[in-house]
Amino acid sequence: MSALTSPPTSSGLGEKVSRRRPWRSRAAGVVLAALALTTGVAAPAPAAANPYERGPDPTTASIEATRGPFATSTITVSRLAVTGFGGGTIYYPTTTTAGTFGALSIAPGFTATQSSIAWLGPRLASQGFVVFTIDTLTTSDQPDSRGRQLLASLDYLTQQSAVRSRIDSTRLGVVGHSMGGGGTLEAARSRPSLQAAVPLTGWNLTKNWSTLQVPTLVVGAEADTIAPVASHSIPFYTSLPSTLDRAYLELRGASHFAPNSPNTTIAKYTLSWLKRFIDNDTRYEQFLCPLPRPDLSISDYRGNCPHNG
Repeated sequence: MSALTSPPTSSGLGEKVSRRRPWRSRAAGVVLAALALTTGVAAPAPAAANPYERGPDPTTASIEATRGPFATSTITVSRLAVTGFGGGTIYYPTTTTAGTFGALSIAPGFTATQSSIAWLGPRLASQGFVVFTIDTLTTSDQPDSRGRQLLASLDYLTQQSAVRSRIDSTRLGVVGHSMGGGGTLEAARSRPSLQAAVPLTGWNLTKNWSTLQVPTLVVGAEADTIAPVASHSIPFYTSLPSTLDRAYLELRGASHFAPNSPNTTIAKYTLSWLKRFIDNDTRYEQFLCPLPRPDLSISDYRGNCPHNG
């Protein structure tokens, strides 16, 4: 990765939407069953506790696995077939019986292409997401441009792609590495209707993200010399509103390029964050709250618990 240039420009704010999901509680099912027993009238079947849950109950082993419970397939999207970004690869669950899925786009860093973050595509898709790893218009695009391209790719994914019918367009997120991570913050600030953002060893000259309204997991690397955590990831995190669902994960001993190869710590916490906030799947809260303690792979973890999303 060569020298970084040009500060990004700030994007405008969009409309804030509610993150709470209208499902019935399990308690409602108990009440209906009791009513049926006492009146002899068949009670209607209760709604699922969360209709957006996908896959079996998670375990530490399942979130650390290189593949989840869903078989996946891919679609290559040519840059010639799209506008606003550079094409990419869509990874998606092949099942047609599990309902719609949440979706996310992932942007690479400065001078890099989608191949640098391709490992995350099938890994997250197999856990129950439609995932779009994108190329940017040029490999030197700055964070503000990468943010716009992430949003353009989500619009393509939900409105034009061959898998658009498999996607719930209200359940979207963004992920990115380095300048793509800086672009992730830009995209989240521009479109508050997004449900989750995960900048991975992000780089951005803007340090104040106090107007961002999207639940954000900031991932930094302890030994990063390109986007040092003291001047990038930590200020990103601390500038986020204290009332926001937010967390800071620092990878022990890791370099700026940790997200460019399969990494269990990145995968398990990114997955848990996306499940918790894109799908509002509280089964994954156990991996985020109480806050993980520093260990052989984590040098620092901060956040607010319990989560409200």
